[in-house]
Amino acid sequence: MIPPGATIGILGGGQLGRMSAMAARSLGYGIVVWDSDAQCPAAAVADSVIAATFNDTNAAERFAAACDVITLEFENIPADVVRHLESTTPVRPGSRVLHICQHREREKRFLQEHGFPCARFAIADSRESFLAGVQEIGLPCVAKTAAWGYDGKGQSKIKNESDVDAAWETLGGERVVIEEWMHFSTELSVICARNASGQVEVFPPGENIHTNHILDVSLVPGRFSMAMASSAARIAQEVADKLELEGLLAVEMFLCKNDRLVINELAPRPHNSGHYSLDACDVSQFEQHIRAVCDLPLARPRLFSPAVMVNLLGDVWHPATPAWQEVLGEHGAHLHLYGKKQARAGRKMGHYTVLADDVSTAETRAEDIRRRLLK
Repeated sequence: MIPPGATIGILGGGQLGRMSAMAARSLGYGIVVWDSDAQCPAAAVADSVIAATFNDTNAAERFAAACDVITLEFENIPADVVRHLESTTPVRPGSRVLHICQHREREKRFLQEHGFPCARFAIADSRESFLAGVQEIGLPCVAKTAAWGYDGKGQSKIKNESDVDAAWETLGGERVVIEEWMHFSTELSVICARNASGQVEVFPPGENIHTNHILDVSLVPGRFSMAMASSAARIAQEVADKLELEGLLAVEMFLCKNDRLVINELAPRPHNSGHYSLDACDVSQFEQHIRAVCDLPLARPRLFSPAVMVNLLGDVWHPATPAWQEVLGEHGAHLHLYGKKQARAGRKMGHYTVLADDVSTAETRAEDIRRRLLK
């Protein structure tokens, strides 16, 4: 156990690092952030920031020496850097989990080998194997780069044969995963925490709506049956156990025909779809993340209100700063801004959550706020 009063290192200083640091602060921990940007969002709540690229060996030594335990806020960190850090300082989750989850091929093979439901897939590293993979999986399908993909980046849908060459031209030159196209009714996700002692706790599954491959809205409880929610929670817990996770895991799934759940992606960190927990649960995903990383007892998450979370992208800032009173003046609405200095289209700048007696009312009020913000 890493007790309060110790120092937690966070690899990455974006909004997830910022909110994790805020939760750690409330438990009495010190915070050191390693990020390439000295003015990253987490800098405002950290004791210190090591501003350097992740291949800077001197920075790695200074970072490890300053921390009692290390965690991460995103997957795009070289696994060998994490292996180097964990030779002297506990890193949770560690390099094994990161190695699996930061690479689509390794992630898919992990799920397949352990009998978890996932889409059929093929692997390609040449035009010839790409054509063969598309033929094997069939149309429509989706091709994704094996590494460094998020928010829809590094992927291309192949609807018919005329799309094949264009997809290879876009993604070629890298290892590619070709997946069957899933015909689903609902996208959902489960946030699951597991500490080093093996205790596991699961947040209520949420329903996710994406726009242009970026999460737009999360609704909790999701509009699916209690049986589906229980099945999704059980799958997430089993994945966390098989990974021997120490930290937080988001398991994104599709609900397909015949009530079949299929895992889409894993993220070993706090997740955008879990932001509702800041306002609608008696423990947030960020506090639970800190508890898990430090091997403290985990809280049992309780949803005390239906909630709808809406992402605020940089698009909303144009041509001027939004009228935040439209959120703050709404009963049951909670605004969270990430302190990013520059707004850009598609960039996650903040979110708001609306609580109500039922999820339908919360959704209606959340969309009404959005319309007023976009005026």
